[in-house]
Amino acid sequence: MHELSIAYDLYATARKAAIENNAKMVKRVSVEVGKMAMVNPEQVIFLFDTIKDDDPLFKKTVLVCTEIPAQTTCTCGYSGEEIYVCPGCGALPTLVKGREIVVTNIEIEVDD
Repeated sequence: MHELSIAYDLYATARKAAIENNAKMVKRVSVEVGKMAMVNPEQVIFLFDTIKDDDPLFKKTVLVCTEIPAQTTCTCGYSGEEIYVCPGCGALPTLVKGREIVVTNIEIEVDD
């Protein structure tokens, strides 16, 4: 279950950024999850919530996962979302986007 290690890495990344920016609370962590990352976003959210439960900095934090579609290209010139068979020539297209898991935004609250 690699979702646990992903959830922990998201927590650790957000915590490090929050501490570096003197946050008193982390409100929201936004993540883009590629469709081909082979990750269940609902499990990642559940595990993230479990990990952050004892950290006062994360008491009200919401993890938002947005699934990003795969993008492929082919030597015939095709570019699109088809991942198994190129609609232009029937070959296997090359995956250029869709495997990544990227933290896109961390919303924090700081003292004035």
